[in-house]
Amino acid sequence: MLSEPRAGRLAAWGNALIAHMVSPDDAAVAIVGEDAVHRVEGLPGEDAPVGLTLALGRLRALGASGLRVALPVPGHPLGLSGPPEFNARALEAEEAVICEGAALGLVPEVYEAGPEGDVHVEVVWHCLPVREAPPADVPSLGEAERELAEALRDATEALTRLDVAGSGPVAEAAVAAYRARAERGRDVLAPGYPPRAVRVLELAQRVGMLVSLASGNGHGGAVSASEMAARGDALRPVERVARRAQVAAYNSVVVERGTR
Repeated sequence: MLSEPRAGRLAAWGNALIAHMVSPDDAAVAIVGEDAVHRVEGLPGEDAPVGLTLALGRLRALGASGLRVALPVPGHPLGLSGPPEFNARALEAEEAVICEGAALGLVPEVYEAGPEGDVHVEVVWHCLPVREAPPADVPSLGEAERELAEALRDATEALTRLDVAGSGPVAEAAVAAYRARAERGRDVLAPGYPPRAVRVLELAQRVGMLVSLASGNGHGGAVSASEMAARGDALRPVERVARRAQVAAYNSVVVERGTR
C-alpha cells in the first residue's frame, strides 16, 4: 500500500488515453514509471509480447472502453469477476486490470534483470479472458471516503489504547491522514479524474502508510500475544478499507462514464 500499484498506473493512464486526454507515448511512459520496460503477452492477434503503446491501441480496437483495477488478497477478491483462472493469477499478483467492454484482463508479472549493481525491473502483463460481470466488493467514491474516515477514527482509538507508538506516534499519523487533502494530488492520478477521486486515493495511500507504520513498529506497548492479536484485529479492517478506496478511486472515471 505504500507504493502505487502498477495496475493503478496502467488503468489511470489507460483511461486517460481512451478519453483522448494524453498521447499513447505519454501514457506508456507514465505507466512504466521507474521500471525498465513493460510488455503485454497473450494479446489477441499477437503471437509474441508487444510494447505498451501497441497493446493499448489494440485493446481499444478490441472494444475496451475503460480500464478497472482489482486489488485482491486471500479471502477478499476485491474487483474481480472471474473466471477462476484469471482470479487465481490476479490473487497471486494481488493486482490486475480488467478491460471494460473487451472481456479481457491483464495481470502483471515482475522480473528483476541485469548484473549485480545494475539490476532493473521488467514487467510482463499477461492478457487473459475475463467474465463480464459486476466486480466484487467495489464501493462508490462516496462510500469509500466515509469508510476511510470511520476506519481511521476506530483504528486510531484502538492503537492508542494499545500504545502502538514505536519510533513515531501512530495516533498523530492517523490524524494527519484523516486531515490530508491532495496537496500533491495532481501527481496522484492521470488527467480526467475528478478531484474527489484524487482526494480519496491520496487519503487511501496515507492510510496504507499508517497500517505499515503500525505493523512494522515491533511490539510497541503490546507485550503479550493477545495484545499483538488485538493490534492485528485493529489494523485488518483499515487495510481492507484502504484497498477498497484505492479501487474506487481508480475505477471512478469508468463508473462515471457508465452512468451517463
